[in-house]
Amino acid sequence: MMLNLMYITNDPAVTQIAENAGVNWIFVDMEFIGKDDRQGGLDTVQNHHTIEDIRNVKAAVKKAKVLVRVNPIHKVHNGYFDSKDEIDAAVEAGADILMLPFFHTVQEVTDFVGFVKNSSKKHSREVKTCLLLETPEAAILLDEILNVSGVDMIHIGLNDLHLAMGMKFMFQLLTDGILEQLTRKIRAKGIPFGFGGIASLHSGALPGSYVLKEHYRLGSSMVIVGRSFCNTKVITDLDEIRRIFNTGIAEIRKLEDEAQRAVDYFKNNHEHVVEIVDKIVEEINNKKQ
Repeated sequence: MMLNLMYITNDPAVTQIAENAGVNWIFVDMEFIGKDDRQGGLDTVQNHHTIEDIRNVKAAVKKAKVLVRVNPIHKVHNGYFDSKDEIDAAVEAGADILMLPFFHTVQEVTDFVGFVKNSSKKHSREVKTCLLLETPEAAILLDEILNVSGVDMIHIGLNDLHLAMGMKFMFQLLTDGILEQLTRKIRAKGIPFGFGGIASLHSGALPGSYVLKEHYRLGSSMVIVGRSFCNTKVITDLDEIRRIFNTGIAEIRKLEDEAQRAVDYFKNNHEHVVEIVDKIVEEINNKKQ
């Protein structure tokens, strides 16, 4: 299985380019409550997309899923929807997957799942739930969170999590064992997960090629194609955007094919070991009879 690639945009033209290049999920980002307080002054994306953006993106896609990051669980905020109504509006507008960011308690997860499932039933369409695990509290409570029925997938947000833990670089979470512990627990529950994002395979302090291989090592199934892969705020020519997506996504898929063969190599070897050991044990048991 190749990774589900996500790209954040509310532009229908860019949506179609990304989908045609092989992006699986178009990411509409409605989160704004509290985001400026915790990320103010940092070079991070703060989109504040809208319900109308969901409709426009949904109309633009043919097969890609529309993933919508809503706001953290909240009451009415400056006249804006409360969580229940925001989620219901997103489902009605066409969201296929809803993502809950910046949660701290099991109750928030329970409320979110309930709101999504009730809205799905109301609108007679299946909508998946995705948790964005990005707070230390969520990491500490992961065992309890994993027991909440209705959690369909989990994405680990490296940016907010590393900030909250006082780290200097978000990929420290890959090297200090924290991400390994979290993903091991999630994988044991059989819940699909992903983490962070990737940019170009060949640039950056930590090139995307290294990060992509870590996804395969840990058993991830999804990743965000980051702003630095193609920053459409800076690059506005659609032909150039198309060229970047077609070239870049093809490179990602090519490297994935290599990584998948490596994973299969060791998986197949383990299966052969199990088969041979079982046969040997069977022969020993037969000799004793």
